[in-house]
Amino acid sequence: MSRIFLAALVMAVSLAAKAGVQIQHWVAPSGARVYFVESHDLPILDIDASFAAGGVYAPAGKTGLAGLTHGLLDGGAGDLDEEAISARLSDIGARMGGSVDDDRAAVTLRTLSYLKEREAALDLMRLVMTQPAFPETVLAREKARTIAAIQEADTKPDAIAAKRFAAAIYPGHPYGASATAETVGRIGRDDLVAFHRDYYSAKRATVSIVGDVSREEAERIAQRLTESLPAGIPETPLPAVTLPKAETVKVAHPATQSHIHVGLPAVKRGDPDYFALIVGNYTLGGGGFVSRLMKEVREKRGYAYSVYSYFAPKRLAGPFEIGLQTKREQAGDALKVASDVLAGFIKDGPTAAELAAAKKNLIDGMALRIDSNAKLLGHLSTIGFFGLPLTYLDDFPVKVAAVTAQDVREAFARHIKPEHLVTVIVAGD
Repeated sequence: MSRIFLAALVMAVSLAAKAGVQIQHWVAPSGARVYFVESHDLPILDIDASFAAGGVYAPAGKTGLAGLTHGLLDGGAGDLDEEAISARLSDIGARMGGSVDDDRAAVTLRTLSYLKEREAALDLMRLVMTQPAFPETVLAREKARTIAAIQEADTKPDAIAAKRFAAAIYPGHPYGASATAETVGRIGRDDLVAFHRDYYSAKRATVSIVGDVSREEAERIAQRLTESLPAGIPETPLPAVTLPKAETVKVAHPATQSHIHVGLPAVKRGDPDYFALIVGNYTLGGGGFVSRLMKEVREKRGYAYSVYSYFAPKRLAGPFEIGLQTKREQAGDALKVASDVLAGFIKDGPTAAELAAAKKNLIDGMALRIDSNAKLLGHLSTIGFFGLPLTYLDDFPVKVAAVTAQDVREAFARHIKPEHLVTVIVAGD
């Protein structure tokens, strides 16, 4: 059976390699890094412009500034107000969106690739990125909405646990900071203008393009979108992540369910151990009902409906986390089982059968994660922003297939150290 599985795995890797995504890369005259995949299957163009403008760059005392700046980019730009921007997008059948996290802020666009619609959509995207107006009335509205959302979240045990966990594993680091009503309340329009001026620059930008245009057209698009961005400030190294000391943080709350988080900063993007870690984590807690945590905590003992583990790499060491909810009177027992499962996995790693199942799932699932231009754009943006190899998508099944049980044990031993594991329990006795 092992020979049959190995043959199937090699075939899957071979097929994945044959169907490899051809990523083109260059630096635009503006200084923006550009990543491009040409695809003429549909008359669609997808673009992601990601900036090193995430929450980690907000000044002390004004956590939430990155999110507000990003959120108000389309709240008015140039001579258009937010309603006019929305109406124009609707008229041409385009969709503009984006996201912001600790490391980056992204503006995304999906449009038809026909010349008239494409040009109109690109004009809007350029306007929003280069000339945001940050109207005072829109800012006041969004600040009030954000503060209300924070105040509501601060009553919920899951939100409290997530914030306390981040603060505990990243003590004194921007990765551990969460926006509060007070920090958002301090933010004024001048702060948004300054943050956009400093961080939304071409040299801090990664432009990813997928779809129905030629290389020559993609070059013009990238330059057009980024040539009028602010000059910005140079990128400087982020503050180093310091591993926390092991501790248990208990937060009082009247909820009947305890919310438990266990983890530490573990792995950054591009770490060579990443593949061994995700293969191992599938068995530990990332594989749903086939994972050890689910079997031991839920199926055998009924302590929790759901229990999971994951790695979330960032520019610096991103978190490893085990999470679960359980009745507060059995929180201690559930936590002990989860801790024992983790300790056993670090010591012994996966069995041969678990290893084979994890590899198969990850390799087979990769095709589904890039089966549309929109999904491919997300991977392309990650590859570009974090400087991963252009062959990353082709390398993925090969590197997953090459992981051994020893690789998993060694990687977990390097990255999951008990002396730095932090436990946060909200609503525990």
